Amino acid sequence: MATIKDVARAAGVAPSTVSYVLSGSRKISAETRTAVQAAVEELGYHPNAGARSLRSTRTGVLALALPLSGRGYLPVGGRFMYGLSEAAGRHGYLVLLVTPPGQDDTGAGLERAARGRFADAAVLMGVEMADPRVAAMRELEFPVALMGHPDDEASAPWTDLDWEESVVAAVRALREAGHRRVLYLGTVEEDVGARRTYSVRGIRGAERSAAESGTAVDVCHSSDDPAELYRRLDSRFDSDAPPTALAVQHPPAIPGILRHLAARGIEVPRDVSLVAVGNFPEDLGGLDVTRIELPVERMSAAVTRLAVEAAAHAGDPGPSGDGGRAPNTLIPPHLIRGATVAPAP
Repeated sequence: MATIKDVARAAGVAPSTVSYVLSGSRKISAETRTAVQAAVEELGYHPNAGARSLRSTRTGVLALALPLSGRGYLPVGGRFMYGLSEAAGRHGYLVLLVTPPGQDDTGAGLERAARGRFADAAVLMGVEMADPRVAAMRELEFPVALMGHPDDEASAPWTDLDWEESVVAAVRALREAGHRRVLYLGTVEEDVGARRTYSVRGIRGAERSAAESGTAVDVCHSSDDPAELYRRLDSRFDSDAPPTALAVQHPPAIPGILRHLAARGIEVPRDVSLVAVGNFPEDLGGLDVTRIELPVERMSAAVTRLAVEAAAHAGDPGPSGDGGRAPNTLIPPHLIRGATVAPAP
């Protein structure tokens, strides 16, 4: 099925020009109009009725596409639902939560909302590096903004914490304290396997840290099963060259990790230092941990702004800032010094 971008490419014009020709909302030269009409006929393009009426028929709603494929993501989604609702309210929008009807059907609920035009735009969470939902929404000419930093940065507007630089900053802080053997405990295997953006970019940060600093960084995936997580930790600490520091991108597991290490006679920071990456304040149970907190309010405000701008410029060219749209937002990490980093033993 041809899209407005296919017509624009064939006619040699911007998608917005195609929209203006079809709607008659602006004066277009006869030559350009003829080229567009010829492309429409050649490709058999049929404008989406919902998309045509999007500018004049607003719902005042943003859809939030939240994956529920794993229980570990639920607390994160809950925090962002609150942040996004507050940010949307400041723009005069309500938030409609769209969840998949089945565990293996992550896009059907979103597609239903897009086809029915239940919302003006959607915010996608749990974004994959090459997320199929983006292409599906482009095909339906439905605007989206991503809470995640995809491989194709021009595929849709996006915002995210700079996860790669966050892990680099965590390892750097440990290296400055004299640590040369760091265990990077990343996100759970399910997220890694799904190529969630935060998982992939966190691993890239660990690999980059090892390559640039000469620090031995052991990459280990976390687990939602505490017994399995502790088994993986034990295998590292029972090795001939145990880590002297941890960089943990699975912050909810940190209180349990500290208890498990203490039961083994390993104290933080006396025996091993620790930095949390991407935590909520409540993840740490009131402990004074050296950390990079997840900037929920800032991320929520940024992605909401991008979604509102995408809705306002639906049909205009380029999802990456053209046509007056807000630019993509990569938020740099801010390291908060706590009491869990000490000189290497």
